[in-house]
Amino acid sequence: MRTLVVTGPGGAGSTTLAAAAAVRAAGTGRATVLLTRRTPAVGGLDAVPGLEVRVVDAGAAVERFWSTTVVPAASSVPQVALPPASSVTPLPGAADLALFAELGQARADLVVVDAGTPEQTAALLGLPATLRWWLDRLMPPGARALGALRSAAVGTGAVRRGPVDAALALVPQIEALLAADRLADASGTAVYLAAVPRAGTAASLREPAAVLGLHGVRPAAVLARILPEDGTGEWWRTRLEEQAAELAALAELAPVQRIPEGATGPADLAALSALLADVALPHGGGLPEPVTERRDDVWELAVPLPFAERGAVGVTRWEDDLVVTVAGGRRSLRLDPLLRRCEVTGGRMTDPGSADARLVVSFRPDEQLWPADLLAAVRRTP
Repeated sequence: MRTLVVTGPGGAGSTTLAAAAAVRAAGTGRATVLLTRRTPAVGGLDAVPGLEVRVVDAGAAVERFWSTTVVPAASSVPQVALPPASSVTPLPGAADLALFAELGQARADLVVVDAGTPEQTAALLGLPATLRWWLDRLMPPGARALGALRSAAVGTGAVRRGPVDAALALVPQIEALLAADRLADASGTAVYLAAVPRAGTAASLREPAAVLGLHGVRPAAVLARILPEDGTGEWWRTRLEEQAAELAALAELAPVQRIPEGATGPADLAALSALLADVALPHGGGLPEPVTERRDDVWELAVPLPFAERGAVGVTRWEDDLVVTVAGGRRSLRLDPLLRRCEVTGGRMTDPGSADARLVVSFRPDEQLWPADLLAAVRRTP
């Protein structure tokens, strides 16, 4: 495992648990970086041997990118008047982009990411594929090659620089960002779900878990903050019954690790480290890659979508991509060369709502794209 992502609904304690996981990892001798959207409440983390803490400030990251990349790229274009970095308003999603950029720059055995809510986490995990999709649409490889030739001509003075060159100058920055993607290998990424086992908690996490599955990962564990069982009174008994029911439901999502709830948060590093003292760090949490199999005269592509319900899944074909939507999340999957020459004939969900749920899409050869002799041979082959 190279990256551990900690996420949970507001109030579930994901920031504190991410810090505890980072301290635990550093204590095993692994060089560890903690990336967090918020400063952890427990001080002294920078003094832990082998641990580096980075608080990601989206506003500062946007100003830095604007000053070091956008302004130089547009400086020689007289038609463009840019505001100073201090006057730039970050676009929606800038916080996820800043976190993703910091993740690519982290140099450590393990990076622990305090990823925020499950919705923010899904946006972070889906960001690399989204950036690649938009880059390919707006600047396909052929256009990038021509852009490189134009940039070379601009450099020699043979071509006058214009607004298009400012845009072309940003492409290498995006490509470098994607080249450093630590999330590209889902098998090296694990996700912890933080949760408070109250009525409806497990149900509210099923859709986010399905969206995580769309992006190739599944929860490695649920970190459940539990009440002690030695309380007395009707209120306490009712809460413990509710807690027990929710723990059973949460166990359907991932193995449950029980984190004792305290009257206050951990006050020092020792208390922080003790939170996950009995929790083994996962080795990975990636899902199997989509698999193509032949069934009679058709091919079937099986895409793992754990916990996805039938009514929450949509699929479309666009050129060489299969676009899958799950509970509002969307991912574009590039088809292999065989399936690109086929047409979609249908799709179905197997084991919907379970950990083994899969989207199975059927394909058959497109007669306009297959040579007649090859098509005949395929149909004869059992």
